[in-house]
Amino acid sequence: MSHVNPDPEPERTTGLEAGGGVPPGETPPAESSLPEAGPYETHNPPTGWAKAPLIIILGLAALVAAFFLVYAVLLLL
Repeated sequence: MSHVNPDPEPERTTGLEAGGGVPPGETPPAESSLPEAGPYETHNPPTGWAKAPLIIILGLAALVAAFFLVYAVLLLL
């Protein structure tokens, strides 16, 4: 059984400069440039906001706005 060295000599490896550096253009593409690298996910599709939390947040925002409106009116009196 023969053994293959995973790190061959730099002088025999294509794309390496003296000292072991890699010149531009010889590197593999970045991870973000491979759009289909991962599995397609169908079990957890994105959904919108639930109605109850949205109504509660909008209600609280309306109460705060009404408070400051009444406060401003009372300051003018």
